[in-house]
Amino acid sequence: MLKLPRFRAAAVQASPVYLNPGATADKAASLVREAATNGAKLVAFPEVFVPGYPYWNWITDPVTGSAWFEKLAKASVLVPGPEIDVVRKAARDCACYVVLGVNERSPLSLGAIYNTMVFIGPDGALLGKHRKLVPTWAEKLTWTGGDGSSLRVYDTEIGRLGGLACGENTNTLARFALLGQGELVHVASYISLPVAPPDYDMAEAIKLRAIAHSFEGKIFTIVSCSTVSEEIIKAMETVVPDARARLQRKSSAFSGIIGPDGRVVGDALIDDEGIIYADIDLERCIQPKQMHDIVGHYNRFDIFDLRVNRRPLAPLDLADGDAIEQASFASIPPKSE
Repeated sequence: MLKLPRFRAAAVQASPVYLNPGATADKAASLVREAATNGAKLVAFPEVFVPGYPYWNWITDPVTGSAWFEKLAKASVLVPGPEIDVVRKAARDCACYVVLGVNERSPLSLGAIYNTMVFIGPDGALLGKHRKLVPTWAEKLTWTGGDGSSLRVYDTEIGRLGGLACGENTNTLARFALLGQGELVHVASYISLPVAPPDYDMAEAIKLRAIAHSFEGKIFTIVSCSTVSEEIIKAMETVVPDARARLQRKSSAFSGIIGPDGRVVGDALIDDEGIIYADIDLERCIQPKQMHDIVGHYNRFDIFDLRVNRRPLAPLDLADGDAIEQASFASIPPKSE
């Protein structure tokens, strides 16, 4: 008889130690341990938590922001790499899954930074990574787009796990590509964006996107969003004098867990730092699919045909077959100590 997993998920809403990858990795490891102490088997972190978000793109001109791009490039991390190993050890020590947002430095180009979600198993193994496909609006000044090789769902002990970063949770085809692989647990990583247009409620927009994905796919969505710390505000005040007023706007961050009926499970967190928990029972995904199963009976695959190019894109295609770089990779076990 089919028996689906039940587990506790944790959504972290926190700020990084800004542009300090080592200290932020340590903070992430500490938060993993805190969440695991409270029973979490899955811990989700915000978008580019390590080592932070390029807020300067939104508040100054590209020439002024270029110096900050260089700072971020130097502070970005390799995957795998020593900062990731710190979080992998915490995941292994706590026997929990972790999804961590990072600025990933390309091993081939000093100017390529990826907005990457790193998937870590309870044994500390790297399950894979997803690079944000299309940077949103001003983010194009910082990040390089990923490719289809990382549009993957991982078959885990807590269910089929996938994720997307921030704005790409509005990309219908990207979301369907994950649902079509049997996704049941979706991690949506976000950043607090107080500099949005005056009539835009970022927290509500984040919640709405998560509700849409959960309701359409009849799955659980774990939303993890960053916060804007005093440290970030002070750093951006050196860029423009009115940074504080632009970065302190309320209702700019939402973290929570959405069930397959599109409703929030348990509590949610807006703006403040903390960890949100919810108990997930994947059997709750069954009955709603009798009504709408968009990867099953409630679709017409004789009419609609979605094709996904999962070929990794690299600067060179060498005739000897050597792989230059992979955006996604098979499980890499933790280093022995």
